[in-house]
Amino acid sequence: MPESAVPASNVPESAEAALDIAAPVALEIEPAAAVDLFGPQIDVIRAFTSNLADQGEILGLIGPLELPRLWSRHILNCAIVAPLLRPGLVGDVGSGAGLPGLVLAIVRPDVEFVLIEPMERRVAWLNDQVAALQLANVTVVRARAEEARLANPLDQVTARAVSSFSKLIPLTAPLLRTGGELILMKGEGAQREVMAAAKPIKKYRLRDVEVITLGAGVLPEVTRVIRATVE
Repeated sequence: MPESAVPASNVPESAEAALDIAAPVALEIEPAAAVDLFGPQIDVIRAFTSNLADQGEILGLIGPLELPRLWSRHILNCAIVAPLLRPGLVGDVGSGAGLPGLVLAIVRPDVEFVLIEPMERRVAWLNDQVAALQLANVTVVRARAEEARLANPLDQVTARAVSSFSKLIPLTAPLLRTGGELILMKGEGAQREVMAAAKPIKKYRLRDVEVITLGAGVLPEVTRVIRATVE
């Protein structure tokens, strides 16, 4: 065999790694649960998911490894929270890519949403999606949560992957009306976060603080939410 001919099995690991890196990452196939969760809004969420898959990594909205789990870990993970929302005015703090704000606005057209996001390029993305998807129930506000000046107090506030519960309380509770609710998406340590937040819970007069687990038997991974009411 000529020296220049190298059997495929002898390709250096670095070359194989380069081939793997170059291979395109496929978008996750839409799970069957999507139709059940979105109902008549399924075509709208399909359009949003496609837009996020096409532009999300370029704009720094999602990581390069998220496409194979975009539906299950992100889109449906947010949509499962929709039944906790009530008709009224809901704020989403640190909306970023629109998770959960845009997803919830799509699945709940009966609810008005204010998406609060400080970064200009993310605000531009959110406004572009609101226009492209013709979402009449969404307003985007460029501001940090603690600096947001809203015309009306909120009935509920959502947030996902923004900060710990103890740090989120002073950012979100002041935005709510008396009797308003925090609906904060959290990971496996949700209950520990509640236990570590005793002081801000008392300071901001939160009651009925609980951890709710959603999506068991529907999603590959359950969604955990800290729900609390402001007195």
